[in-house]
Amino acid sequence: MIDKSIARRAVQLVRQAKKRGDTLGGIIEVIITAVPIGLGSYVQYDRKLDGLLSQAIASIHAVKGVEIGDGFTNAGMFGSQVHDEIFMKASVSYRKTNRAGGLEGGVTNGQPIVIRGAMKPISTLMNPLKSIDLKSGKGVEARRERSDFCVVPACSVIGEAVVAPVIANAFLEKYGGDSINEIRKRYKPSRAH
Repeated sequence: MIDKSIARRAVQLVRQAKKRGDTLGGIIEVIITAVPIGLGSYVQYDRKLDGLLSQAIASIHAVKGVEIGDGFTNAGMFGSQVHDEIFMKASVSYRKTNRAGGLEGGVTNGQPIVIRGAMKPISTLMNPLKSIDLKSGKGVEARRERSDFCVVPACSVIGEAVVAPVIANAFLEKYGGDSINEIRKRYKPSRAH
């Protein structure tokens, strides 16, 4: 966690969960920088980079929600408050905000890609919940299993790992070749723009 005071509060919550025999979830954030403009597709649904990245994050166990940029916040605002305006200075275009999270219409726009995953608390509780015995149909306590109390820190590392091949594939789709030298030759001219 970047903010030390929030990190201290999170550690306290994890300790409380452990003491209670409970678990905690949380939100992970993956920020991908230095991504070329134009990766992905705005035409083909199965090549839209926002869809592929969302799928990668949602494939992580216990992740129940995915957000790109300020997605969930943006859903409750007017378009004039949401869309990232484009400005020009010294013949270079730029944006003051990144509410779209680096992706527009399924394609990278040159800003950092920001993707979040909401992870539910894991279900292996030391203080078990009510369940049923499938054989008898009678009520029982769920089995006691090992519990990590909070696996969000591990999920953040997995988040980075699952988005890396998605970005690499999109990069190779746009600039690919049979060798690193061929890829470099194709990529280098695009960076001049």
